[in-house]
Amino acid sequence: MWKRIRWQAEYLAFRVITCLIACLPARTATRCATALATFLHYGLPRKVSRYNVSRDNLRKAFGEEVSEAWINQTVYRMWIHLFRMVVEIVQAPRHLHRQTYFGVCDFVDLSYTNEPLLSGRPVLVLSGHFGNWEVANGLFGAWGFPMGVIAREMDNPLLDDWFRRYREQYGHRLLKKRGDFDDIQQMLQRGGTVALLCDQDAGSRGLFVDFFGHPASTFKSIALLALEYDALVLVGAAIRQPDDFSEHRWSRFRIGATEVIDPRTLTTNDPVGEITQRFTKGLEALIRQAPEQYFWVHRRWKSEPRVRKSAKTAA
Repeated sequence: MWKRIRWQAEYLAFRVITCLIACLPARTATRCATALATFLHYGLPRKVSRYNVSRDNLRKAFGEEVSEAWINQTVYRMWIHLFRMVVEIVQAPRHLHRQTYFGVCDFVDLSYTNEPLLSGRPVLVLSGHFGNWEVANGLFGAWGFPMGVIAREMDNPLLDDWFRRYREQYGHRLLKKRGDFDDIQQMLQRGGTVALLCDQDAGSRGLFVDFFGHPASTFKSIALLALEYDALVLVGAAIRQPDDFSEHRWSRFRIGATEVIDPRTLTTNDPVGEITQRFTKGLEALIRQAPEQYFWVHRRWKSEPRVRKSAKTAA
């Protein structure tokens, strides 16, 4: 009973906030997001904002040569980006649809993105906790490419249902990260498109590939699905561009892909390793374009490769 009351209270607070955001002009909403990010970054203890986690991740990714001032500014801009993401998610139904998407998106080599989607083969569309991945998903729906979108089920079923309706309003089908694997396989078998984020830590049993010069545990399931169903792997993102509210009424995004992997062209003896490394490197290339739009609070290098006992003994 108390859990249900808590869920309802959380959902009520969430809906009040989203309704207020939906009513705001884009310029005002952006200022509010910046104000909240400023309060979180400068007004609260750094333990609350997990500043040290973000700082350590940035230092690991970009090396000791970057200054503390650059790291501090990047973390601050990361929080602005994340609060703006919330605004854009809420306001997307008003600004992102088939008649308007060209007004909010700039495309980088559109054929590079569209050719896989028009190939008739199954496609795995990959991104990470970078840019605005929800806008990217909505854009595919506006194009007329419905996808199966894989996402983790939320603890609060009322919030989970809201996000399901939000993602499916563009024609997509929400697939649970746990429990819908058979549906994912069936969708790929029929030549469909499945979208997911590829930068979660996969634990000690994951496949360790290079990410910003360090081994990062990565799920092998993406590569295994690509090989089993002869699926193309497309790595891309929606990167927010500098604001120009004097000309545009909403945020603008640069849409593009850095990598298209075709399992048919692989000649390596380790196709799983090559696919996993290539899509990870593709995501890294995107992040380097706008480091402040990556979720550095995320513990990407949480797991470490296992060290063989013989190696430990020799050391």
